[in-house]
Amino acid sequence: MPRFSANLGFLFTDVPEIERIAAAAAAGFKAVEMHWPYQVPAAEMRSALSRSQVTMLGLNTPVGNAAAGDFGLGALSGREAEFQQALDQAVSYGHAIGATAVHCMSGLVTPDAASAAERTLVTNLTLAADKASQADMTVLIEPINHRDKPGYFLHTIEQAASIIDQVGRRNVKIMFDCYHTQIMQGDLTRRLKDHLDLIGHVQIAAVPSRAEPDEGEIDYRDICRSLDRLGYSGWIGAEYKPRGRTEDGLGWLSTWTQDRSSNGREAVT
Repeated sequence: MPRFSANLGFLFTDVPEIERIAAAAAAGFKAVEMHWPYQVPAAEMRSALSRSQVTMLGLNTPVGNAAAGDFGLGALSGREAEFQQALDQAVSYGHAIGATAVHCMSGLVTPDAASAAERTLVTNLTLAADKASQADMTVLIEPINHRDKPGYFLHTIEQAASIIDQVGRRNVKIMFDCYHTQIMQGDLTRRLKDHLDLIGHVQIAAVPSRAEPDEGEIDYRDICRSLDRLGYSGWIGAEYKPRGRTEDGLGWLSTWTQDRSSNGREAVT
């Protein structure tokens, strides 16, 4: 089985954000990822990661004006300066805490603005890739489903692949969220195979509930075996909304890692 990271935007939310790192480590995770941890001073975050010996994989760019409905700025024409500010904050903070990637959120776009949005996103991601490379970071882009987030510009894997091709930077990758992709497109195994060289991170959650990955319509044990066969060497982010206490719902993790051990392979969490 591949390695699993804990998304602390959804997991261990019964404790303050800074304390979730230790909680994840106690549960066996060796890596974490966050959404928007900017309210925690970078020095405190890095210290907490060091104490728990946990790797920080990535974080999101700020969404913009959330009160006005913003959910990312990357594809919003006319707001390039705001995107640049959000990017600067994300890369600076991410570099300070040792994060390996930054997720550049594209934002909500009306259909009539799609062509301009694509051009804007390509331009912004080119700048983002160059800035991130100076901090030895990867830029991730994530297709998000229209059931949960109507109007989100980036919504299919093929669209993301086309954007990356236009950007032409090796450090821009897809964050392949199986939950979002199953809702929008399905055919996960084929899409993982077809775009493996462009995938920088994978995330999992049950469909349709977005709860623990041991329920719902996706056989994640088979997905993990497929990723093993394909040679995927990255992390799989547990980005789901627990049915109850996070610790009470981690049976899937122990079972899947035991599966790996029984096959004569090292158990990794």
